[in-house]
Amino acid sequence: MSTMFGALNRFISRLDSESPSQSSRDRSAYGFQVLRNKNLEIPVEPWYDFIIGINGRQVDNPDPNLFATEVRNCAGSTVSLILWNAKGQRTRTLSLPIPTPSPTLGITLQWTPLSVTEDVWHVLDVIPNSPADNAGLLPYGDYIVGTPEGNVHGESGLGELVEDYLSRNLRLFVYNHEYAVTRLITLTPSRSWGGSGALGCVLGFGALHRLPAPMTEPVAGPGETLFETARFSNEEHRPPSTQPQSQSPSLHPPPSLAPQSSEYLVPASLASPPPPPPQSAAVLAAGPPKGARKPRSVAAPNMTFDDYFREGEQKSKEEDFAPSNKAAAPPPPPPKGAKAPPQAKSPEPTPDPGREREENKIESGLGPESVDG
Repeated sequence: MSTMFGALNRFISRLDSESPSQSSRDRSAYGFQVLRNKNLEIPVEPWYDFIIGINGRQVDNPDPNLFATEVRNCAGSTVSLILWNAKGQRTRTLSLPIPTPSPTLGITLQWTPLSVTEDVWHVLDVIPNSPADNAGLLPYGDYIVGTPEGNVHGESGLGELVEDYLSRNLRLFVYNHEYAVTRLITLTPSRSWGGSGALGCVLGFGALHRLPAPMTEPVAGPGETLFETARFSNEEHRPPSTQPQSQSPSLHPPPSLAPQSSEYLVPASLASPPPPPPQSAAVLAAGPPKGARKPRSVAAPNMTFDDYFREGEQKSKEEDFAPSNKAAAPPPPPPKGAKAPPQAKSPEPTPDPGREREENKIESGLGPESVDG
């Protein structure tokens, strides 16, 4: 894996050398790197932030006295600083008030090229029981950004430093992207830990392994919700409902909560029908007029699904004349003294005259087959 990333990084470096780009111009850019921040009210990060402009002008002079004079001239007002951050390589503007008694920022600066932030090694994999694993390095989230032992430059800079500290304690500054914290770890490089390499980890270097921009959302722990329920900007805050679960909600809102303005749209399913006009006693006694259609039954709001399906099944049986499951009762017996109904008889066959004459001839011996003796 490291061989693949190394070949890809060399290919990208060849492309950068052939055509000038923004990254090649940044290698020659300089700024005042923040080394220490004594004023906690100033939101700057040591090592990651560079001051590249002040009051709308680019800082192109490494003389710190000119920068300090510009800050003192803003005493009693605000100074505008243009900051470049190594996390995501982004630029932002920061306005800070300068007090009159001591017109200083309370930070320690150093004139440094922006390219020093490119010497970063991304931890891609950690082998168990290796020196890197024992030191607490985490894959994918950790970036080695430097060391207190000295400056490290280039892709082979870290490897040369590790060779110099074999079997000795080596301190490294490690930045974790997921938690946005920088910590100091101590590990002991060794060739006899039982695996390949002196650290026991896979590192990535180059344009594909720059420090990413910080995460805007915190990392969700087990059982936590990362996002809340989405709401529109014009939606009012709704307090939690205090209605007990045993009561079913009504489909019609109470009159006090119904919107009175015509700007609101009320769905047809939620609009309350107007009350029917009062009818007199004579109309009620007369009943519905002749020829009037039978009113349809409307399901009650609190009807359950079982009741609804049972009512539909009953209506379907009535419309289809489906027989009931119960057996029909036999007809009652006839009353005593009544005559029984006549039984049906089969019709008698109709006589054939020709057939009767042939039968009579056969009986008298005058048939066609008889011979005189």
